[in-house]
Amino acid sequence: MKRATVISGATALAAIIAITCMASRSQVPSGRDVVKPEVYASMEPAGRGASFQIAVVMKIRPGFHVNAREKSEEYLIATDLKAQLPSGFSSGEVVYPKGKLETFTFSKKPLNVYQGTVILRLPVNALASAPLGEQHIPLKLRYQACSTELCLPPVTIPLDALVSVAASASAAKPVHQEFFSPN
Repeated sequence: MKRATVISGATALAAIIAITCMASRSQVPSGRDVVKPEVYASMEPAGRGASFQIAVVMKIRPGFHVNAREKSEEYLIATDLKAQLPSGFSSGEVVYPKGKLETFTFSKKPLNVYQGTVILRLPVNALASAPLGEQHIPLKLRYQACSTELCLPPVTIPLDALVSVAASASAAKPVHQEFFSPN
């Protein structure tokens, strides 16, 4: 004869709460899912001995923000873009846009953040010794995404800037100008 298992009301309630918590936790996105970065070069091809730019366009999910490069509190993790330039290339400093001061329920002080679409720009020089043809410039984008309720763990995303290099700067043609016009 089989025995029936009897669950008390308190045990059933605890099980329902545990399942609800697990379900809501699984709905919390990853920081990688909140920001969709895209990479663009300003020239196609880029010419040896000439300058061009790389833009990282961060599309931030509505309802979320990332901390701006210029952080408003010491404990915040600033948005950071780093390039690992191969031989034949040099670069200047990344140009970060100004953030916007926003007030959130979790902070008494307004925070400097990025929301919506944000463009980071890296000035690059293709030296006279730059290899010809298709070149990869590895990038690392680090940020911390937050909503009004929670902050996700910081993430570092590897990106790849694909640049074609021509022997002469006269072959260079501007492309993707919507990302490179001055703000």
